[in-house]
Amino acid sequence: MNKEFILEKDVVVHSVPDGIKTTLNKGMSGILTQSLGDNYTVVVEGNMYQIKGIDGEAIGEEKRLINSNNFANKEEIWNVLHTCYDPEIPVNIVDLGLVYNTDIDQEDDGVNIRIQMTLTAPGCGMGPVIADEVKQKLSSLSGAKSVDVELVWEPQWNQDMMSDAAKLQLGLY
Repeated sequence: MNKEFILEKDVVVHSVPDGIKTTLNKGMSGILTQSLGDNYTVVVEGNMYQIKGIDGEAIGEEKRLINSNNFANKEEIWNVLHTCYDPEIPVNIVDLGLVYNTDIDQEDDGVNIRIQMTLTAPGCGMGPVIADEVKQKLSSLSGAKSVDVELVWEPQWNQDMMSDAAKLQLGLY
């Protein structure tokens, strides 16, 4: 992608890969490197950051927010999970093999959703940021009563857990 931009306003971002929240200031220049799901990955002053889609206008892109008006059922939960990306890898978390388990408990007053997922590396500072994105998106589903996202480390993730499409996209075939 590699599209240059100048920040049109101050914007709160997460640095990649450590996940530290910081602010980039209006007038700073950078390069847009990835635009997947509803987030943007940028490089500013040699550092990588994730910008939430809702702040896309700060880099001259459209303001984005992926929301679903659909009911919280297994199919829609998986559809939403396919919109979540690791900011360093242009593949969604499902095809990366990071989602280990989804439990859906239907009650009279709504659906309880429990996700177990991992990361490509245990020390990845973006883990809580990615998990929070999953939780926020699933919580927006109609009928979602509660959402619990648990980061787990067993089994340890490896490239064999990736879908064939992800491996092909990343040149691993």
